Amino acid sequence: MSANNNYFESLRNDLRSTKELVKLALTEEENESYWDLVWILRSRGSYEEFEAASQLCESQNPEERGLGVDILGYLGIPERSFPKECGEILLNLCQSEENPNVLSSIGYAFGHLGDSRGVVPLVKLKSHPSKDVRLGIVHGLSCQQDNLAIQALIDLSCDEDEDIRNWATFGLGSLIETNTQAIRDALFQRVILEIGEEDTIAEIRGEALLGLAIRKDERVINPLIAELSCGCVGRLPVEAAKEIEDATLYPVLIELQEWWDMDSKLLEEAITSCQPKH
Repeated sequence: MSANNNYFESLRNDLRSTKELVKLALTEEENESYWDLVWILRSRGSYEEFEAASQLCESQNPEERGLGVDILGYLGIPERSFPKECGEILLNLCQSEENPNVLSSIGYAFGHLGDSRGVVPLVKLKSHPSKDVRLGIVHGLSCQQDNLAIQALIDLSCDEDEDIRNWATFGLGSLIETNTQAIRDALFQRVILEIGEEDTIAEIRGEALLGLAIRKDERVINPLIAELSCGCVGRLPVEAAKEIEDATLYPVLIELQEWWDMDSKLLEEAITSCQPKH
């Protein structure tokens, strides 16, 4: 049995009733133990948990609705249970929900379900004033190949919030295989506009570089050389070098080998892929 299976089995072995776990989760909403309780409910995945979560989603109390959504989004892990029915409840809730916390949870839940029916209602929320809602929307739309979802992610990759830009760029660059000029241009914009060495800014830039490299966009070469030549190099630029397979990068990768110790195997793979062909 794998470590993950052991973990889920331990959750299912919790002796507390569904009713008791729901009650505790509603009193622990602001604490870390809230998510421990949610994971126990999710992992059971029986009709009892589905029914309890469904009833919570019909509550007049936003905390109860939020808990219901959090349970339904991952119900039955690792084997999902009632996915279609869970999606239908979320779709119905989208029509009337106004609470930012619940809307954010709905976005994440659609992302966990991978339900394409959520694309249209989520896209309508891409400009919501709450950054938490917009971040949930990014997670809900990532992995969706629908043109509407992709355009929304492109828009969100320009968001004023760094975390939202980061996740939207990751979604565009690495979570979908679609390769269009619009996607490549959006990624290149992040390479140009994300200036600075702050962790999140550098990560956004790195995700954009990787997304461009995966799509073999040669505009990535010069900024990638600059990124690999600076004094602080993360994994993403090296991954990008491995993907683009361009001999122009070989000298700077060899120089990087003198001090970069984050992942020697990855660096060797990048050097091999960029080695000049004689």
